[in-house]
Amino acid sequence: MKFYTEALGAELIDMTLFKDKMPNCPPEQQELVMNAQLKVGNQRIMLSDENPQFEYEHGYNMTAAIIVDSVDEAKKLYEALSADARKITMELQETFWSPAYANLEDKFGMMWQISTELD
Repeated sequence: MKFYTEALGAELIDMTLFKDKMPNCPPEQQELVMNAQLKVGNQRIMLSDENPQFEYEHGYNMTAAIIVDSVDEAKKLYEALSADARKITMELQETFWSPAYANLEDKFGMMWQISTELD
């Protein structure tokens, strides 16, 4: 969560680990995040680790899109989220739909789209 609070300029509102709510939590799950809430500006984002009891297949989980209203903000987010990224699908660049758009998989495997919309 430290990475995302710093990358998104967010505030950690709440975080519950599996060991906090799960009686007899197996040791390998104890430090996994069951639920964390971040406040980004006036919005809240909920994040959690994948429950190891469910089958996980990379690439079929989720892509989060962050829409900002300035190219400078897009650059700031891109620099933070792309640090040690697993994959950069599209570097931050101008597209026909956005003056600054990027698509990447961060160092934790979370897939992000950064898009700028100007009024």
